[in-house]
Amino acid sequence: MLRPVRSAHLKHILRVLFLSLLLPLCAGAQSPAADSLRHLLRAAPQPNTLRVQRLLALGQELKNSDAPQATQVNQEALLLARQLAYAPGEGQALLALSNLHRRQNDFETAHRDAEQAQRLYVRLAEAHGQGRAWLQLCTIYMIQENPAAALAAALKGLPLAERAGDQETTERLRYIMGSVYHTMGNYTEALPLLRAALKTGQQSGDDQLVLSTLGDIGNSYKKLKRWPQALLYYQRALRLSQQTGDQQGEAGFETNLAELYGLQGDQAEALTHGIRARQLLRSNQDGYILPLVKLALARAYLLSNQTDSVLALAHHALQLSEKTRTNGNIRTATDLLAQAYAQQQNFEQAYHFRNLQMAYDDTLSGEDTQRRTSTLRYGYELDRKQNQIALLNKTRQLQAQTAQRQRQQLYALLAGLAGAVLLAGLLLRNIWLKQRINRHLSETNHQIAAHRDDLDQALSELRATQAQLVQHEKLASLGQLTAGVAHEIQNPLNFITNFSDLGIELTTELQEELAREPLSAAGRATVEELLHDLAQNQHSIHQHGRRADRIVKSMLEHSRASSGQPQLTDLNALADECLRLAYYSWQATNKDFKATLNTQFASPLPSLRVVPQDLTRVLVNLLTNAFYAVSEKRRQLGAGYEPQVSVRTEHTEKEVQIRVRDNGNGIPAEVRQRIFEPFFTTKPTGEGTGLGLSLSYDIITKGHRGTLDLETKEGEFTEFIICLPIAPTPFRSTSPAPMEMRETPV
Repeated sequence: MLRPVRSAHLKHILRVLFLSLLLPLCAGAQSPAADSLRHLLRAAPQPNTLRVQRLLALGQELKNSDAPQATQVNQEALLLARQLAYAPGEGQALLALSNLHRRQNDFETAHRDAEQAQRLYVRLAEAHGQGRAWLQLCTIYMIQENPAAALAAALKGLPLAERAGDQETTERLRYIMGSVYHTMGNYTEALPLLRAALKTGQQSGDDQLVLSTLGDIGNSYKKLKRWPQALLYYQRALRLSQQTGDQQGEAGFETNLAELYGLQGDQAEALTHGIRARQLLRSNQDGYILPLVKLALARAYLLSNQTDSVLALAHHALQLSEKTRTNGNIRTATDLLAQAYAQQQNFEQAYHFRNLQMAYDDTLSGEDTQRRTSTLRYGYELDRKQNQIALLNKTRQLQAQTAQRQRQQLYALLAGLAGAVLLAGLLLRNIWLKQRINRHLSETNHQIAAHRDDLDQALSELRATQAQLVQHEKLASLGQLTAGVAHEIQNPLNFITNFSDLGIELTTELQEELAREPLSAAGRATVEELLHDLAQNQHSIHQHGRRADRIVKSMLEHSRASSGQPQLTDLNALADECLRLAYYSWQATNKDFKATLNTQFASPLPSLRVVPQDLTRVLVNLLTNAFYAVSEKRRQLGAGYEPQVSVRTEHTEKEVQIRVRDNGNGIPAEVRQRIFEPFFTTKPTGEGTGLGLSLSYDIITKGHRGTLDLETKEGEFTEFIICLPIAPTPFRSTSPAPMEMRETPV
């Protein structure tokens, strides 16, 4: 008899979680939101619906930290809502007050407020509010251990919540129905419903629903005497209540653990958890859980036959429970008192309290309650079936009316369709005739447009060819003039160079003769200084003459028309040959130069019709520039730098690319736009003419109808990209190049 009564007590402890089912719990000190709401209320004291909403929000923030003040704030909101005839605010205030009175064990006031809210929402025909009101009433009945009334309220509120689409209220009402099975001892049906509620709460993030279901699942396993599973679920619930700051729930689950350890005869653990629960209640001032904690401690003391402590705690718990009419607590308290008096051999009092305990057992779990519960369940299912039947009948009537209207519309449609068919036949014949005429006109227009496009294209090509011929003649004449001028300049340059060489030799001989003549020291020094300056001047004349000679030769080369003929060429083999030729030529003038040569040739690469001599000049020029760039960087960085020059070929559907890349210093951004201009060079004075890239650009763009592009990053690399079209294109002489050279001011 002892253990069933003790296990029934845990069901009352779990009912505490219904204190937080309607609204989320926020334990701890008043939040900054409460201070902000107070400031808004002080700043705007006007009596309006906005003030009602702010008062309700402030009551929500204060309901855990300061319940009396929260009650006062919600009462003010209720009075103002009634003055303004603001029904939604009045309903919310009534539900909030019901929740607060219930948590303060004033169940009569809580029940009255919830019923007023329910009647108000009925007048408003507001299903969402009615569902929440029934949930509040259902919670109160569950706390008072009245499962029949709780189930009746749940069955009334569930269809309303479903109709309003209130998923939260729906799930909590279903949870309460599962909890009723649990309370009635039908654990076979309770456990699946509770596990489903636990899964729903975890998916929706509803911590309070999760806490409630964890407690009821643990209580079910305890009832089945599966102690390890019960302990696991109680500990999970305790950890979650600690994580969420729910001191009320934490005290309830500490009481659960005290009860569980007491049932297993572990007095030390039972007292530890019971005392911890009592400490939490002292800080939380919760009047509902206090009798539960006293009963758990009384049960722990009963294990060691401390009957005086048991009697004091149980009598106090009985007094508190009778005030709140909590039948479950009264039943447990009378059971403990009966056992304690029996241990003291006071059998008269033991018999008295045992009779009271049995009477409450009959009230809570007797056959009448079972029958009422089954009747309510049957009535609910019957109402659902009747509603479904009525809905089906209504649907059939609507379908019959719809079918009748559709038949009438069909007859009218067929009559109109018959006339429309005749009209459509006439229209289709006219349309067909018009379409045939339009097709003929369209074909004629297309032919005219095609002839016009052909004539426009021919005219454009003719004009382009005419412009090219005129430009070609201009450039050819200018090239011949340039060649003549360069040739005429060549002879004076030769004289300048020769006479500078002769002057150097004469200066050397004069120095040797003066060395043999007797002169004063001062005179000899003056003469030698003058001769030294004269020799330096001759060297400068010689160097600048050579530079002018190279420029003239480049001009002649630039103006010379290509004599090569286009032919099919293996570009991979040509690129590889030019790489080796340029490298060996550079090594011939720079004995210590070494570099890493990389080749990456696409295979197969289509052969193109190009002028091999011209393309060789371009590649050798680009590779020579690359070797010069890496040599300069090697001279700057020393042995830690490894020169690298690479040649890579690739192709697409329209073109073939040849890429020449070096890891030199790159080309500064400010000179990139001028790199292909004639006479422009980045080399020091005397080391370049500035015509190599200009000539290469003309060969590729004008001679082969391709492109020559540059990619570079200063300090890292330079890459020249030659793109040659795969489609056959007419070749042009590179002789107009001097025009490009002459157009740039020198």
